[in-house]
Amino acid sequence: MQKNIGKNTHDPVMENDLNHFLALMSQRGLNTTKQRVNIAKIFFCMQGHHSLEEICQEVRKTYPGIGQTTVYRTIKLMCEVGLAEELHVGENFARYEVCIGKQHHDHLVCTACGKTIEFHLPEIEKYQKEIAEKNGFTLLDHRHILLGICEKCRAKHREKT
Repeated sequence: MQKNIGKNTHDPVMENDLNHFLALMSQRGLNTTKQRVNIAKIFFCMQGHHSLEEICQEVRKTYPGIGQTTVYRTIKLMCEVGLAEELHVGENFARYEVCIGKQHHDHLVCTACGKTIEFHLPEIEKYQKEIAEKNGFTLLDHRHILLGICEKCRAKHREKT
């Protein structure tokens, strides 16, 4: 599910993402603390979509002294500067993903378990542009999240009834 994470990881992709993070922090005049750097290292190595709790657990495996609040604030900061994306997948529940260098994609999200599947369908992109043009809009960005119940959760529900 994720790349090898460790204090001495020399993953070129992670290092490139980390350099991007450091540059953005510097441009915005924000402090680049050792804790923020360590959180960014872990997060950039995680693949997929994760809750803040999952990210915090992963950070604490390697850096047990980093507190939950610091992880939360750092991930939120990464969203603000465009290095991470927050996906709202239900009431008071969000998942986060690295968005550096990723091609645009949309999401299917299970509202029961949070399972998230990425997809890209050119026809959807085409229709969105047509709808915007037809209504006099210039699209700047969009997030397409389809909420539903995954097959596994439907099966669990059938077993209970």
